[in-house]
Amino acid sequence: MAKLIVADDHPLFRNALINAISSTFVTKATIETDSFDSTCTALEQHPDTDLLLLDLHMPGNCGFLGLIQLRKNYPSLPIVVISASEELDVIRRVIAFGASAYIPKSANPVDISTALNAVLAGELWVPANLHKAVFQQQSAGEDLDLAAKVAQLTQQQYKVLYYLTEGWLNKQIAYDLHISEATVKAHITAIFRKLGCTNRTQVVIQAQRLTLEPPVDRAMAKQH
Repeated sequence: MAKLIVADDHPLFRNALINAISSTFVTKATIETDSFDSTCTALEQHPDTDLLLLDLHMPGNCGFLGLIQLRKNYPSLPIVVISASEELDVIRRVIAFGASAYIPKSANPVDISTALNAVLAGELWVPANLHKAVFQQQSAGEDLDLAAKVAQLTQQQYKVLYYLTEGWLNKQIAYDLHISEATVKAHITAIFRKLGCTNRTQVVIQAQRLTLEPPVDRAMAKQH
């Protein structure tokens, strides 16, 4: 029996997923979260978690950036990504960035159970019809290098990076994180150094490579 955290911000899908899992897979406990922050809190409160099922589109997750942070903070925890996307490039990058499995939201309960059992056995899993296409081509080395740089960020720096991709001003970030603007500036300076950037625009462009949808135009609009 496994202890699971199911991280998805849509209650209806989360409930449907839990029901699908329980119909074919034995669990001892299932914890539900609906954001990146609540997922991190749940992982701290439940260090004996056996599996994390992660939605890439959750608030605060920012595509692959959240996965990279979780992989760094919990290197031995199997992470199963659940997503509506079935694009090969997305699946390849998810596996390259440290996920143990990629399950499309269209998967049936039997496939979900098969995937979870495979992951608990230490295997990687993607849908059988995509297996050859996913593993025959590796993700670009540049993205892996960038992911390694992002993994150097602290949890607070990651949050600041997320807000930068959303186009927030320093004072907005400071207010939301309950820190001073000077501290925000210090975090941004550290982010510049770790990502090899010299300004906010470069940071957003770099981060865009590890997100699922381009935030640059939105971020630029908020700054003007």
